[in-house]
Amino acid sequence: MSTENEGTAVPPAPSAPPPPADAPAASAPQGAHLGSAPAAADPYGPPAAQAHHDAGAGESSSAPDPSWPPPPPPSTPAYGGDGGAGHGAAGHGGGGWGAGWGTTHQQPAPKNGRGRGGLVAAVLVAALVAGGLGGGLGYTLARENDSGGSTTVSSSTSGGNVKRDPGTVAAVAAAALPSTVTIEAASSSGEGGTGTGFVFDKQGHIVTNNHVVADAVDGGNLSATFPNGKKYEAEVVGNAQGYDVAVIKLKNAPSDLKPLTLGNSDDVAVGDSTIAIGAPFGLSNTVTTGIISAKNRPVASSDGTGSKASYMSALQTDASINPGNSGGPLLDAQGNVIGINSAIQSTSNGGFGTGQAGSIGLGFAIPINQAKYVAQELIRTGKPVYAKIGASVSLEDTTNGAKITEQGVGGTEPVDPGGPADKAGLKPGDVITKLDDRVIDSGPTLIGEIWTHKPGDEVTLTYERGGKEHTTELTLGSRVGDS
Repeated sequence: MSTENEGTAVPPAPSAPPPPADAPAASAPQGAHLGSAPAAADPYGPPAAQAHHDAGAGESSSAPDPSWPPPPPPSTPAYGGDGGAGHGAAGHGGGGWGAGWGTTHQQPAPKNGRGRGGLVAAVLVAALVAGGLGGGLGYTLARENDSGGSTTVSSSTSGGNVKRDPGTVAAVAAAALPSTVTIEAASSSGEGGTGTGFVFDKQGHIVTNNHVVADAVDGGNLSATFPNGKKYEAEVVGNAQGYDVAVIKLKNAPSDLKPLTLGNSDDVAVGDSTIAIGAPFGLSNTVTTGIISAKNRPVASSDGTGSKASYMSALQTDASINPGNSGGPLLDAQGNVIGINSAIQSTSNGGFGTGQAGSIGLGFAIPINQAKYVAQELIRTGKPVYAKIGASVSLEDTTNGAKITEQGVGGTEPVDPGGPADKAGLKPGDVITKLDDRVIDSGPTLIGEIWTHKPGDEVTLTYERGGKEHTTELTLGSRVGDS
């Protein structure tokens, strides 16, 4: 499945004044075309069949270049949090790529969105109209009361003792919000956007999405603002494009940081309650709720700016996730972090006049067990480490499995000589249908599942060759860095 990255650059607030209080409220724009987001792909269809962000260019049927990282699938989901919006389904050729690296490709130029100015305008107009209505109604009642004599109506001075027990959404939000931040990232040229992150440790490390901070990686500006209004400059410690995980560190971090408790994403069950925190459309410290809708959902996503795809075996949630939520924590009912909000599947209608994708109840989060490992590696070495099988697999639309390509690009071998796949007896033309107990229906699905493991892990692969099913044990290799 492909989705969209959800963040976007924050445009200036509207310069035009709102309508006067007695003016009729303008109706909300309908059917606003999402300039940067293609039509949504079927969330129940084969994940590999969808393409990358606004990716409209097909891929050649040749095998992939073993260079890193992999190309985007036919259509990709939009990032959930900082700067990217919707993606749509697009035809995808039979190009192959390594389950650990991929073919080179060219992304279409990104389309400009209107940002959140439209949303701000809609919010301001709504507030002013409500205020005008309230003022007029109050004046009318006062005039009628004056004509008939004064009447005093007393009301109860107390609505009772409001107590928010532990485990309620309000209690979880109150405990987690002080440890979340709104991130602003900008390149040296001033381009950028907003996203979310959360406190990882007391040393000032903040975990977020790669696509939230990508603009600030090379000489840009980066800051993190807490709900209490305190703002800190920050720097990128390390970023993993393929995983879509990044770690930043606060400069002059306060001594009273409270890291959020990390849960166990392997123990999450479909139907469990979820709480998402983020800055949708720049509205910082927003809390939404939902449930876990599915687990192990194969997702490939990109921010539509020409960057390569990220792959994950995601937690799916119906908690409302919008542009700006990216990088924020997905919590369980006890307030433990179980995932990092990263992408959404969206229709082509951005709504609110923003030209961006919005939530339709299909959000995707990187499981925290995977993100924790990646974050620790980034803090330790500054570089991501990827597990790999050492073979190139096809990205063509299929539900039959991940096929090892017959040929490599530029004369390279489709199966690395002496690599993990070679040692396990895999050959070009083999179709991998399972990794342990996970059904593999495509190349991107295989990649996502491989990356839930660490280098050195032993896995069981089920594959078909000549119409017969075989199994083999394989010890995953490793690759350091995104390039």
